[in-house]
Amino acid sequence: MENALIYRLAEGSLEAGRPLEALELVAPLVDELRDTAAGALLLGRAYYRSAQLRRAEETLTRAVELAPSDPFARYLLGRTLQRQSRHTDALPHLRLAAAQDPAYAGDRDACAARVAS
Repeated sequence: MENALIYRLAEGSLEAGRPLEALELVAPLVDELRDTAAGALLLGRAYYRSAQLRRAEETLTRAVELAPSDPFARYLLGRTLQRQSRHTDALPHLRLAAAQDPAYAGDRDACAARVAS
C-alpha cells in the first residue's frame, strides 16, 4: 500500500477513535514518520490517545523540534506531560501553545493553577 494512503487511513482511524488501529497501520513506517513534523505528530496523537504516554512524549518532543511554531504539537506535548502529573514540565508548552492559539488558554490556566498550589 502506498505510504500516503496508509497515512490517510491512519488519520481516519484516529478521527474515528481507534488509535491502536492507526498505530498498527503505520507500524512499518514508524522510523520514516518520526523524521517529519506531520508524521511525528500523527504518531504522537496515536500514542497519546492510546495512553502510551512515554512514547507520546518522545514522539511529540520530536514533533516540536521539527515544527516549533506548531501550537497543536506544543499543546499535545503539554497535555501528555500533564497526564503524567508533570505539571511543571507541561506549563511552558501550554503557555506557548496558548500564546499561539487562545483556544488552549483554559488548559494553560488549569495547569498554572495546579503548579501554583
